[in-house]
Amino acid sequence: MKTVLITGTSSGYGRETARCFHEQGWNVIATMRTPRPGVLPETDRLRVLELDVTKPETIDAALEAAGPVDALVNNAGIPSIGVFERTPMARVREVFETNTFGVMATTQAVLPGFRERGSGVVVNVTSSVVLGHMPLTAVYKASKTAVEGFTASLALELEPFGVRAKTVEPGACLTTNFGETALDGDSLEEAVPQPYLPWAQKVMSGFMNQDVFTKESDVAETVWRAVHDTTGQLRFPAGPDAISLAQAK
Repeated sequence: MKTVLITGTSSGYGRETARCFHEQGWNVIATMRTPRPGVLPETDRLRVLELDVTKPETIDAALEAAGPVDALVNNAGIPSIGVFERTPMARVREVFETNTFGVMATTQAVLPGFRERGSGVVVNVTSSVVLGHMPLTAVYKASKTAVEGFTASLALELEPFGVRAKTVEPGACLTTNFGETALDGDSLEEAVPQPYLPWAQKVMSGFMNQDVFTKESDVAETVWRAVHDTTGQLRFPAGPDAISLAQAK
């Protein structure tokens, strides 16, 4: 029986991905910064462990507790919406610490075991922002685009050892708390200063009125496909809006 370790499973895509792999018969190591009872149904095949991708000691502790894993899904991430001119550099660094350096840290931690066993797969969850030019996401897009480039090169490094690397690019999902988290709990009016606000309101209105959105299950099913893919495909858009963007690109 195979084992997957998934980061960021307290909600959204990560939680749904953990449920998907569990339903498919895998052992699941569901990790989150602050484990909370009842977020996922813990069974003999699903364990919840603490793991903060910005803290190396928690990565090491989680991997030691998990034992050998066959797949790593780097899902943990934080969003950021706003105009770059007014984004504090401390916030920029915070986003990169989780979205980019955190992905690299967890990946680096599992690679020796994958390489020694001659098998394994890393799936990095990025975003459909990498597929098009989207305003108000400069910092977030930069952090996710870095992961796309990292994964593409990593896949070539690992290929001789039978280890694979993939990216999954989710579209926009209304059932997650992305917008609230991205704005640090503020309203758009509070988060975006003049003279940007009228334009930003139009951008967000257009976003909310788009025809299609991504469901959490779309992402979970796409991660499942990416983990099992042996065709050499690198990038997997997830959700109808992401697929449309990928096709247009």
